[in-house]
Amino acid sequence: MKKLFLPCEEANHVCDKSQYKESSFSEMIKLNLHLLYCKACRKYSSRNAKLTAILKREKPITMEQGIKNTLQKQIENQLKNQ
Repeated sequence: MKKLFLPCEEANHVCDKSQYKESSFSEMIKLNLHLLYCKACRKYSSRNAKLTAILKREKPITMEQGIKNTLQKQIENQLKNQ
């Protein structure tokens, strides 16, 4: 019986895996059992699903490589000076 219940940390990991269709059937059963009694993980799962839906809908904004390189150099210089 103990193998059916997941700790919250593992439930969150399975939740993440399930969004990318990487979780097994048994993991999904365990996750759903966990979500029945854990309000915090239900909230995590809900927020995670919303975030995934937003990212699928919207094209992520990315920075040009030149700007990234400039920022990286500035950060490295600041770290050296401290």
